[in-house]
Amino acid sequence: MRLKGKRILITAAGQGMGRASAIAAAAQGAHVIATDRDGALLDGLSEKGIETFALDVTDPTAIRACGEKVGSLDGLFNCAGIVHHGGILDLSDEDWAFSLDVNLTSMMRLTRACLPGMIERAAQTGTASILNMSSMASSIKGFPNRCAYGATKAAVLGLTKSIAADFVAQGIRCNALCPGTVDTPSLRGRIVGAADPVQAEKDFVARQPMGRLATVDDITPMVVYLLSDESRFVSGQGLLVDGGVTI
Repeated sequence: MRLKGKRILITAAGQGMGRASAIAAAAQGAHVIATDRDGALLDGLSEKGIETFALDVTDPTAIRACGEKVGSLDGLFNCAGIVHHGGILDLSDEDWAFSLDVNLTSMMRLTRACLPGMIERAAQTGTASILNMSSMASSIKGFPNRCAYGATKAAVLGLTKSIAADFVAQGIRCNALCPGTVDTPSLRGRIVGAADPVQAEKDFVARQPMGRLATVDDITPMVVYLLSDESRFVSGQGLLVDGGVTI
């Protein structure tokens, strides 16, 4: 019960890494508040003792209301994100702006909305943890056709370090998770949408030196660790869990 008694908010918890993290955190004793833009995707989580509500992280008004609703938190996992495919010559201003909004601005806004309550909580318990979803792709290692995605995920690291530096003395820790290629519904959608899905899957697997895609179960132990007091001396870091891609 590594998260016993902790209140943790997780975005994009309807599927993939967000959902797996919500379940893992609840199994470790946390009171998890799981959100997703599509509320229907949250079905079944309440049966595991998880509180749920719909939240569009691109809606500033909804984010402010969320901050007021959840109150004091011990943990926040900003998991929402999208993957834009294409290089800079394929990138429209609209796609660039949307990638920034979902992958970066939403994190800033939700963190800003939740921080006062987290600072209050840390004053009582000694620590509270913010975890931001980054990626090894382009933020650490460059990959083709990931211009907008890579730029936003690199910026997540900068945001993470800034928050960590500003609030370390108030007991707030802020770290980023940088996974390799994880087998999620999002990835499967990109594979199916490729010109040659069979080759696309082979290409995704081939870039991991370990020779396989990550599973959500490869990543959730790191989520639990960074949200727990086990990482109480860790802040401002980007934790790579990438199957050896960046060796």
